[in-house]
Amino acid sequence: MNDSANLFAALRAAWPADLELPALETEHGAVYSWRDLERGTAMIANLLASLGLPEGARIAAQVEKSPEALMLYLAVLRAGYVYLPLNTAYQAAEVEYFIRNAEPAVVVCSGRNFQWVSRLAFTAGTKHVFTLNEDRSGSLLERAAHMSDAHEIAVKQPGDLGCIVYTSGTTGRSKGAMLSHGNMLSNALTLKSHWDWRPGDVLIHALPIFHVHGLFVAIHGALLNGSKMIWLSRFEPGAVVERLPRATVFMGVPTLYVRLLAEPGLTREACANMRLFVSGSAPLLPDTFKAFRERTGHTILERYGMSETVMLTSNPCKPEHGERIAGTVGPALPGVGVRIVRDDGSACAVDEIGHVQVKGPNVFSGYWRMPEKTAEEFTADGWFRTGDVGRLDAKGYLTIVGRSKDLIISGGYNVYPAEVEGFINELPGVAESAVIGVPHPDFGEGVVALVVPRPGAALDEAAITAALRERIANFKRPKRVFLVPELPRNQMGKVQKNLLREQHAALFAAG
Repeated sequence: MNDSANLFAALRAAWPADLELPALETEHGAVYSWRDLERGTAMIANLLASLGLPEGARIAAQVEKSPEALMLYLAVLRAGYVYLPLNTAYQAAEVEYFIRNAEPAVVVCSGRNFQWVSRLAFTAGTKHVFTLNEDRSGSLLERAAHMSDAHEIAVKQPGDLGCIVYTSGTTGRSKGAMLSHGNMLSNALTLKSHWDWRPGDVLIHALPIFHVHGLFVAIHGALLNGSKMIWLSRFEPGAVVERLPRATVFMGVPTLYVRLLAEPGLTREACANMRLFVSGSAPLLPDTFKAFRERTGHTILERYGMSETVMLTSNPCKPEHGERIAGTVGPALPGVGVRIVRDDGSACAVDEIGHVQVKGPNVFSGYWRMPEKTAEEFTADGWFRTGDVGRLDAKGYLTIVGRSKDLIISGGYNVYPAEVEGFINELPGVAESAVIGVPHPDFGEGVVALVVPRPGAALDEAAITAALRERIANFKRPKRVFLVPELPRNQMGKVQKNLLREQHAALFAAG
C-alpha cells in the first residue's frame, strides 16, 4: 500500500482482511471473491501499464455490464489512468464524437461491435482496441491472462483526473465532466457515513455501470464498506424481489420502483431484512413514494446529484437526522454548499424558487477541453450553476421544480432536446423539429418529437423512427413523432415548448 490519494487505494484498503470472502455474486450463481477482484484488477492494470501509455491517458469503455467490466474500471484507477464510461446504447455517430473529443489511448468494446468501433478508433488515432464480453471472453482478458497478478497501485494526488463522464449539453454536443480522485473519494466517504453503511450490508446492484448512479454511488459505496454485491447484469423486477431477503441495500431510479410495485412478491416479508432503498437520477412521484411505503414498510430515501458533482443532497438516513419527505431531495450533504439565487444572483428567500448553485469537494474542476464553457458554468465566487431550478424550505430541504433548459429525464437517463433535434433535422425532407418531454407513467417523462416537413416532402412517423434507430440511443428516441405544419413561436422567434408540452401533456396518460 502507498500513501497516495488514488481512489482505488482507498477502496482497496476497506476490503475485508480475509480476501477469500465473497465480494460479488452474479444472477447465474457465479461467485467472485475479494481476491478475485484483487488479482483481476492487478492483471488488467499491468496490461495497461505494458502498453507504454502517456501520463493521463484516457481508457474508453463501451461494454456490457459484467464483473470483468467492473474490474476494468477499477484497474484503470489502479494504474493511474482516466476512465471514460460510454453508454452501451450509443450508436456510431455518438461514439465517433466521444472518441474524437477525448482522444482515448485505449478503447474497450463488445466483441460484436469491434468492426465499427475499431474503425472509428483507429481513424481517430487510438492505438489500442480490445474486446470484452459478458461471458468472460474477449481480447482484453486474453491479453491480461499473461500478466502478473501483483501490481503496485499508482500514486495519485487528490486533484488528479480519474474519470471523464460525458453529459450532453442543452445546445450542441456532449461535454466531458472531469472528476478527480478527490472529487469521487470525498463523496464516497460522505455517503458511507450519511447513509449509515454497516458491517454485513449487502447491496443489490441492478443499475447500469456507465453513469454516476451505478458506477460511483452504488459501487463505491459497497467497495468502501467491504460489502458484498449481488450483481445483476440488468434490472428485472422478479429477480430483484427474489434476492431482497438476502440483501440490505438497493439503489434504483424511479422507473425501477414503479416496476417493483407491479410485482406481487414485493411484500413486507420480502423486505424484512432490507435497511435502505435509495432513489435518484430523476424525480420520484409522491404516489410512488407513498405506495412503496404502504406496501413494504420502507420509506425510500431520495437524493440529488449530477455527473459534474456526484451526490449533492440527500434525505436523512438516520431517524435522528429528520424525516424523509416525499417530493424533496433533502438537505445538502455534509461539506456541500447549496444555494438558491435569483436571475440577478441575489439570494432567494426561504421557499422562493430560483437557480440551484452548489459548491464542495465533490464538484468537478470543469469540462474536458472546454475552458470557455467551464468559466460560464461557475460564478465569480466559485459556485457551480447546476441548470436546475428549485427552492429550499425552512429546514434546508431542497425541492427541484424543473430544469432551466428543457432537459428531459426518461427512465433516469438525461435526454437533451437540442441533441435529438440535431439528428432529426439532418434527415431528408425535414425542415425543423422540436423535442419535448411529457409525463409518462413508466419512464417519468416520454420523449416526443414535433416535425415540420419541407414543402413537398413525404414523411411519416415510422420512417423517422427507423432512421433514428441507426443514429441515437434507444432512451433518446422519441416514443411518438407528430408531423405538424409549423411550430408555435413567440415574438422573438423562439419555439414555445411550454405550449407544446401543454398540448401533449395527456399523451401517455392512459399508459
